[in-house]
Order: sequence, then structure tokens, then C-alpha cells
Amino acid sequence: MSVVSEHLPSTSRHPLAQGPLHRLLASGGGQSVDLQTFFEHVRGLAAVLPPAQHAVNLCDDRYRFLVAFCAIALRGQVNLLPSSRAHAVVADVQQRYPQTYCLGDDAQQPLPPGGFLLPAVLPRLAGETPTLGEDQLVAIGFTSGSTGTPCANSKTWGSFLASTAQNLQALRSLWGDAQPALVATVPSQHMYGMEMAVLLPLLAPATLQAGRPFFPQDVALALAEVSAPRVLITTPVHLKALVESGVQLPPLAGIVTATAPLTQELAAAAEQAFATEVREMFGSTETCIFARRRTALETAWTLLPGVRLEPQPDGTRVHAAHLAAPVVLADLVELLPDDRFVLRGRRADLLEIAGKRASLGDLTRKLQAVPGVVDAVVVQLAPEPGHAVGRIAALVVAPAREEAEILRDLRELMDPVFLPRPLRKVAVLPRNDTGKLPRDAVLALLRH
Repeated sequence: MSVVSEHLPSTSRHPLAQGPLHRLLASGGGQSVDLQTFFEHVRGLAAVLPPAQHAVNLCDDRYRFLVAFCAIALRGQVNLLPSSRAHAVVADVQQRYPQTYCLGDDAQQPLPPGGFLLPAVLPRLAGETPTLGEDQLVAIGFTSGSTGTPCANSKTWGSFLASTAQNLQALRSLWGDAQPALVATVPSQHMYGMEMAVLLPLLAPATLQAGRPFFPQDVALALAEVSAPRVLITTPVHLKALVESGVQLPPLAGIVTATAPLTQELAAAAEQAFATEVREMFGSTETCIFARRRTALETAWTLLPGVRLEPQPDGTRVHAAHLAAPVVLADLVELLPDDRFVLRGRRADLLEIAGKRASLGDLTRKLQAVPGVVDAVVVQLAPEPGHAVGRIAALVVAPAREEAEILRDLRELMDPVFLPRPLRKVAVLPRNDTGKLPRDAVLALLRH
């Protein structure tokens, strides 16, 4: 049986992965996998997948996710990458697309009816090097819902090839000519995790660490079991936990972070604690990564090669070789010489109340700076009947402080018209795997 769908586009085709067959692709957890073995796993799994148009890829082990991702594409199916593994989110994705099944790798996490559980021992099948057409639709990623309803974004194999080449140019100076080992704390289903910890090992000379460590000690152990040069792919939330834990990490070639704004203070603290460079990446599910900066030393971003920004009244239009058409983001930017820019917030985050102006991002930073506050977020609620402007509200994690005390301190930091009411204490903010806060989850906590 051929594992390649006969309905794939007849465009120029490209290998699933780059490099010689003996190249080390994945390691960790007691396994070392070269490119030839990986190709055999992909062909073997593709041959036993159920017939369908789409597959919700829920694999947690990063190597198994990688095998499943490529096997699904080799069958001519499309990987659906939900923003969360919550049953309601997965069910919503399944309902949107016909002929869809769920695929997973954890027997302890039951799949919906008709789901496909990867076998404990991956099947192997010899054959020619697997290839995909550059116009083939291989994935649909979904935004996190931090600003509203999650939106779908289609990705072709050609767009991934182009964006990964840009990412490699943006990062290669961290490790030079050596082959780095990538350890990631972010899920593969998130576009940042997909770009940095799935596509880079496939399409660049890099080795994938198969697990997904979460706690600081787990990160240290994962880094210790791979060879130098080591690169940690993480988020500001995870990086903050690493710095505050005092954990000792093996020598690092670099730390890469994205998904949420990184403060200059945290970037500098991480560089000092781990004796390495922290490189922040900027992008979105819609655009993939398109800019970078060394946040400890600079506030401006540098565009990746071939990217051009066009400021708009309501955001910024992004032009890039990996985008089939320009994409408009809600972020407002100020262009600088030498392909650089600075962010000026989002128009939707800008507030004007009683003739005074502020931004939700700045208000959140001020609330997070209050002594005793561990985590916080400020949002604007929908206007109530008869009111033109919605109220400001906040969730705060501050075990040793009372709400009234926090509000008293806030009065010293912001204009009274922007004081959040209600300000509600919670045990923990409903952050997802990448540290983002889905707006629906925040509003649900404010209602209770």
C-alpha cells in the first residue's frame, strides 16, 4: 500500500527533513533516533492511520508528535492544532472540520470516540525519502483566544519551509556551525512550539529533546541529558519560574522565548543567572515569527530577512515571503531605520475614560509591581446597558495581601479612573500551556 495520498497537489516536492540519514534527529528519555529511523517511523505510522481529511494531533511526547505530524501529512491529511487540550476546545475543533479524528500518545488520557492511539512501539516501514508538495496544506493552527474567539490559520509545507529558513538565520549565531540540542517547555500544538521545537529539528541541523519538561528541575534534567550546544525554548512565565527557583542549569548556548512580552528586568536576570543570551522572538499564529531582539539590552525589534511592516490605523500589515498574502495584526508599531521597530501597544488595549488615556498592558504591569502581587491581569469589560465605556476589572494572585490593601497601593500608581473594580483575588490565573490568558477564562473567574 502506498502511504502517500493520490490527491496531493502536483507541485514541486521537498523532503520531510534535511541532512544525511545518520544525522541525530531526536534524543532523550533513553532514546536516540537518526533520520533514517525517523523516516521509517513516519512511513510505518502513515500506513496504519485511519482514512480521514483531518486529524487533531494531541501527542505530548515531542518525538511522537513529530512522527504523527509528518505521517498525517504524508497521508494527505491535515494536522489540526487546538490552542488547548480541554475537551470542549477539542470538540469544537472536531465539529468545525469534516472527517476528523483525534490522535494521541497517552493511554491515560482517553481520546474521543474514533480516536487513534499511537502504538507503544512505533511501526517501521522501509522506502524512499518521504516528500511533501510545497503547496500542500499540512496544518491549521488556532489562536489562543486571549483577545476573543480562537481563529483558524492554515499553513502549507512551503510556508513552513520559508519561515523556518528565516528562523534559522535569526538564531544560528547562538550556536555557530555546531548542531544544537533543543529543549522546549512549550507544547508542539502552539505555533511557537511548532516553529522552534518541531520544524527546526526537521529542516535545520538541530536535535530534538523528546520530552516537554515543565518544572525547573525537570528542565535542568532534560538539558543535562543532551549534548552541547544546548538551546532552551521557553516562555516568559516558565523563564520567571526558572530564575526564581535558583535551579542550576548546564551550560547554554542561548535561551529563546516568545508568546508574551518579556520584561527587560527578567531578561537581564536570566542572562546573569544562566550565563547566556536571551533572545526574544516576535510573531503570531497568523504570521509565524518575523522579528527578534536581545531584550536585556534593547527595546527595538529587528525584522527577519525579507519581512516588511506597513503601519495601519488599526494595526500593522505584515509582508513576508512565507505569507501567501499580507496579514494585518492588531499591534501598533513605530518604524525605525535598519529594519527595526518598536511596539506601541494595541489599539484595542488603549483606554480613554473621562478624557484620560492609558493602556491595559501598562495597567497590568503596574498591578504586577505592587508588593506581594505574584501575578495579575487587567481587562476591560463590555459596556453595561446605558454606558458607553466598559468598566476596568482585574484578577490578582497575592496570597499575603487583601484586596483593599492592593487597591490602596494602586492609587499611588495610577489615575483613580483606571482603578480596577472589581479587583478579585484568585489562587492562580487561568494561564494556558504557553502562559497566555484566554479572555473567556478570565471573564468566567470575574463572574464568580
